[in-house]
Amino acid sequence: MIGWPLADGAGSPLDQGVTSLLFIGALLLGWVAVARIRGRGFARLPTGAGWIAAVLAVACVVLALVLPPIIRPEPPGRPSSPARIAILTPSDGQTYRGKPATVTVRVRVIGGRIVPFTTTHLTATTGHVHLLIDGALVAMTTSTTSVVKVDPGAHILVAEFVAADHAPFSPRVLSSVRFTVNP
Repeated sequence: MIGWPLADGAGSPLDQGVTSLLFIGALLLGWVAVARIRGRGFARLPTGAGWIAAVLAVACVVLALVLPPIIRPEPPGRPSSPARIAILTPSDGQTYRGKPATVTVRVRVIGGRIVPFTTTHLTATTGHVHLLIDGALVAMTTSTTSVVKVDPGAHILVAEFVAADHAPFSPRVLSSVRFTVNP
């Protein structure tokens, strides 16, 4: 696409250029409308045309806010991964004691490799491990073993193998177990 050399610059995304043009149009039409309706300019223009310019200015503002999400190009989808993740400890249904308890979490990534760096150059088989307890992120790790402190109660541990940018694969690579902590 040929970009308009406006404030957005040549080559800017289509939705950004459309927004700029609509706001410029709203500004110009609003200026004409106010000047004509107040009788301070555009004397050859009928007063009704001033009101039409006002309506068009409002329409430009509305379109500038509504139209860009509709025409915005879809971002590239998340990569999928052939990898799987398994939680080795704790085992499903295991009980710990403590207030809080010290829980050692061990995972195994099958078909993938844990890497120690963050990057936007994504591959399907490299990433990190995120640990969530009851939906709350408790660890982002590049190791297969982590130690977490957990308060008494029934809990769900989720281990997720995520891409090297820390965002999930699509579909997500997850494993979960339930465990209990008694005081």
